[in-house]
Amino acid sequence: MNRPERRNSLSERMIEALQSALDQASSNPAVRVVILAAKGPAFCAGHDLKEVLAHRADADAGKAYFTWLMNSCSRMMQSITACPKPVIAEVHGVATAAGCQLVASCDLALAAETAQFATPGVNIGLFCSTPMIPLSRNVAPKHAMEMLLTGDMISANDAARIGLINRVTAPDDLTRETRDLASRIASKSMATIGLGKAAFYQQRILPLAEAYAYGSHIMVENMGFSDAGEGIGAFVAKRPARWTDS
Repeated sequence: MNRPERRNSLSERMIEALQSALDQASSNPAVRVVILAAKGPAFCAGHDLKEVLAHRADADAGKAYFTWLMNSCSRMMQSITACPKPVIAEVHGVATAAGCQLVASCDLALAAETAQFATPGVNIGLFCSTPMIPLSRNVAPKHAMEMLLTGDMISANDAARIGLINRVTAPDDLTRETRDLASRIASKSMATIGLGKAAFYQQRILPLAEAYAYGSHIMVENMGFSDAGEGIGAFVAKRPARWTDS
């Protein structure tokens, strides 16, 4: 994200640009892992409130525009989950409201010690109802509720403690550690990674018995992959696997 003068807020153009980038990454076989990073002092300050405020003067008080905006943003956030490639957030600064939602929506997240996180909508009379969705799916309910009800900023260390991010790094190490993590994932079979990522999110919404039935079905499907045969053979032969992503 490269809109530092507006703290990388999710303007209409930013949402459209992120959607386009995610769509391209999803369909491009050369892309194996996606890193979501930002320029400037902030990671993402949420929605562009100047754009939001301007549409309150519309004839319908902005209802049609707000509906379009929320639908567009929700589609983009869900595209992160739907992307068959793992998406890693590289968070160097403040991530608030829909910016915190972006972090929570990513499969993995690393943050610098300087990063901070908040869902501060209640401070301006606007509950963070859409950031609440991925937040509540990543952290325990009481931690999520405290963030949503108080709007307080939390540190990177606290974000790691409650499960919002994976780990904290020194600011100078953030990019290197993020790319190291991405490289380790990119070295695996992309067919297996894509199947596994989709299965992870699907099984979470199923009751236990249904989740096991679904997981067993996925294992059987995965065992039929060429890469599964190659990987097992390589392990037995004590040699590196040669993936074909199939």
